[in-house]
Amino acid sequence: MIERIETGARSSKIVKYNGVAYITGQVGEGATIQEQVKDCLSRVDALLTKAGSSREKMLRATIWLADMSDFDGLNEVWNAWVPEGHAPARACGESKLARAELKVDIIVDAACD
Repeated sequence: MIERIETGARSSKIVKYNGVAYITGQVGEGATIQEQVKDCLSRVDALLTKAGSSREKMLRATIWLADMSDFDGLNEVWNAWVPEGHAPARACGESKLARAELKVDIIVDAACD
């Protein structure tokens, strides 16, 4: 059975199927890459909890940066956020994001209850 959570006309914030929660891409507020990543990851945390999951259950993360020169700043926050021994498979690339002020967009898939 497919379960959709916080569904709108365009997308759902979470789609759960067969023990996996697919979390829609999250962006964050802030002037620096570190501020935006921290805010973005706090939103990911809230959605993981709502999905019956957690950081320890992440399977995969896809990260889009508006500028790859922010890669080190992203990793500074990311590395502190991911629980030791529970790093997901991860990809990171550069892409034009939805608004000019956005620096990062993070998409997570996680095992769930």
